[in-house]
This record gives sequence, C-alpha cells and structure tokens, in this order.
Amino acid sequence: MPYPDQFYPVVDSLKWVERLTKLGVGTIQLRAKELDDGQALQIVTDALAITKGTATKLVVNDYWRAAIVAGAEHLHLGQEDLADADLAEIRNAKLTLGISTHDDDELTIALAAKPDYIALGPIFPTTLKSMRFAPQGIPKITEWKKRVGSIPLVAIGGIKFEHAAEIFAAGADSIAVVSDVTQNADPDARVKQWLGLNVEAA
Repeated sequence: MPYPDQFYPVVDSLKWVERLTKLGVGTIQLRAKELDDGQALQIVTDALAITKGTATKLVVNDYWRAAIVAGAEHLHLGQEDLADADLAEIRNAKLTLGISTHDDDELTIALAAKPDYIALGPIFPTTLKSMRFAPQGIPKITEWKKRVGSIPLVAIGGIKFEHAAEIFAAGADSIAVVSDVTQNADPDARVKQWLGLNVEAA
C-alpha cells in the first residue's frame, strides 16, 4: 500500500490503536497530547508493540525523540513541533516525516523540510480543537496538490466518509479522519466503510 494509506485515522489512545489495528487499518496516527518525555516514550513503545507483526504502520505525532528511541518508523509534526525538531536527527533515524500546513507560509516551511507527505487542514469546520485557521474548503486541495506535486497530500479537518469521493477527486491522496471514527455511533462499521473505499481505489 502507498504511504500514508487513503484512509488515515488519527487517534489519541492505545485502545484505539489496538481496535483499528485489529480491523486491518493500514496507517494510524497516534496523537496524544500533553505528555512528558517518559509518558511519551511509554505510549509510543506500547503502540509499536500493538502494531508489531501486523500490516499497520504507526505514525507518531509530535514526540520525535520518543519515536527515535522507541524505534518508530513514521513521524508527523505540526508547525510548532517542526520549529523545535532536529530534522537531521530525524532523518538519520530513517523516520518518514509528515508535516501539517494551514496556509501558504506554512507550506513553504514544510516543503523546505522535504517531507514524505504534506497535510492540509482544516478542510471543513472541526469541533475537535479550536482552530486559528478558517476552513480551507475543497478547492484549496486542488491548488495545494499543484504546489506539492508528487508529494502525497493528506486532507484533514471535519471530513466524513460522505465527502471522500469529492476530496479524492480534488487531488488529495489520503484523508485523515478523527471524529468520523472516534465519535461515531458504530466506529467499526465506519472503519469498514473507509477500508472498502481503499479496496475500490486500489
């Protein structure tokens, strides 16, 4: 499968990592906030233990030092974390790198880091965190994809399964999903819907 997979759930706990891994999800981002170094290393180590020996790729959000020490292979950084990260050390550890972007300046900064993928968001209004940035809308995906060229583009922010066809048609290579899974009345059924889309597109 390409990296990241078309369906790219973002979750904040080991329970979710385990649940999604069992369902056969190809790429999962672990985004747990406000952890100290010891807690970060523990959760990354435990998450890697869950995905070991499966087809699931675990992407560590923010905690690049923990990712390196724990032997992770994939990392995602927001702009603030990117500013503080040691890119040479990250590359030396052979970690793939995804970077969040919200505007033209951030895209320029992200591209300079030569990432393995770029995330653009929020596409739609999102309730999960207060955003400093207005929703980008679907046309922005097409514009961004022209700018990033062959680098995979991940769309994120308020996206539901019903939007997927339109977002892929606009140029996104992957869709990162949070609440459409974690706040769904039947998360397992929803995940299977998304995974079915992957099969159709493969």
